[in-house]
Amino acid sequence: MKKTLSILAATTVLAGPAMAENLSVVGSWSSLPLHQQYEAPFWGTTLPEASNGDITVELTTHNQMSLGLGDIYPLLGQGVYDVAMTVADYAVADAPELEGLDVPLLALTADEARAMVDAARPMVSDIYRDRFNSHVLAIAPYPPQVVFCNHEIANLDDLKGLKVRASGRMTAKLLEALGAEGVNVSFSEVPGALQNGVVDCAVTGAGSGYSAGWWEVSTHLLPIPLGGWDSVVTAMNMDKWNGLNADQQALITEQVKTGFEDPAWASAQDALVNDIACLTGNGECPSGEARSMTLVEVSDADFATAREILTTEVLPEWAERAGGDWAARWNDSVGKVVGVTIN
Repeated sequence: MKKTLSILAATTVLAGPAMAENLSVVGSWSSLPLHQQYEAPFWGTTLPEASNGDITVELTTHNQMSLGLGDIYPLLGQGVYDVAMTVADYAVADAPELEGLDVPLLALTADEARAMVDAARPMVSDIYRDRFNSHVLAIAPYPPQVVFCNHEIANLDDLKGLKVRASGRMTAKLLEALGAEGVNVSFSEVPGALQNGVVDCAVTGAGSGYSAGWWEVSTHLLPIPLGGWDSVVTAMNMDKWNGLNADQQALITEQVKTGFEDPAWASAQDALVNDIACLTGNGECPSGEARSMTLVEVSDADFATAREILTTEVLPEWAERAGGDWAARWNDSVGKVVGVTIN
């Protein structure tokens, strides 16, 4: 009798479905379009369905967990969760070489920005492996990072002497070289900081600023991409990745590209034009009610000035801070794509 029961039990195990692989996933800002339109649908529906139930997902976001922005990737590397995604610039205190992913003013269209990201990807993969024990799955964009001011400005030169919240360290260095004072304020605290005069201006994506209501506490919009594209890196804990079988790794790699990364980049192409229309009322707003911020036209002289400072001061300073052979690697990859060489 015992032998019969043992055989039945073994047969049941062999015939039953394999246990699903469960992933704990921490997304980026829950209130912003990247999460709502792409991250949440992909991890919540697209990937589990494509796996036919072989992969299940528990999804939250870093702001819902009240995580410190600089802690997101270190905790990922420790295995506190399996997958995390947020702005790469939040991790540069631990990995200054990562600043080379999202350089201001070099990409003015989504196609140019994606070419930069594709060129930088081998470097980024090495950084996440070595610094955060993680495997890079995707790099997606926030919209171009532009300047919101609760202060009257007419051109780039008017930022001199103003306190400006930067979206990343390289942007802060650029602002300081332009004569502004770079101020470190988290995204969620910016509206209060603008309203209370802690900062005069702040840099973020035009669409992010629209979604977060920055138009309520700022009057002027300067649409020069001083903050780059604020690349959002999605990565998986390396131990978790290595524990998946080859079919699961291949499925995730293919699905994250076609179901998340590609659609996010496709929507970014017209994002700046649409977002400016929503913030200023200059054109049709596809996202909701248009607002009435003053649009400050960016002159050729403004752009030339900022680009000159970037290439002669900011990038060389980053190369020195990053150390090692990162400047050479950047020159041979991103630099070739954008036609810039760090000397």
